[in-house]
Amino acid sequence: MDKLLTIGALARTERLAPETLRYYERVGLIEPTRRTASNYRLYGPEAKRRLRFIRRAQTLGFSLAELGELLSLHARPEADMGAVKALTEEKISDIDQKIADLQRMRAGLDALAGQCPGHGSTAECPILGALLREDQ
Repeated sequence: MDKLLTIGALARTERLAPETLRYYERVGLIEPTRRTASNYRLYGPEAKRRLRFIRRAQTLGFSLAELGELLSLHARPEADMGAVKALTEEKISDIDQKIADLQRMRAGLDALAGQCPGHGSTAECPILGALLREDQ
């Protein structure tokens, strides 16, 4: 039988704050295997697997809500994997949009930096002047 861990022990094992685990429980991402008579949470191997899943999915940019959907699909083996692919493609589209936004911001900052000689009074700074203009 696998050893059950308290919330503190699981948090240490997975390098998370106990509050993070409590939050994940509140939003339905993990749940204790059982509770002790004194109401302490005890977690089994499934919680550790879910936490690793959550961590990996977060590094790929999935939000907690999206993680919940993915975990829900995982819990239903009869569900169509097309739903997982659709969520993944939607995340790719979101990332592409963020990249486009970042490139636009970089181009704007690059243009502003190119206008600034980098010396002299801030009263004459073209970067500050562009940010203060009322026509934008």
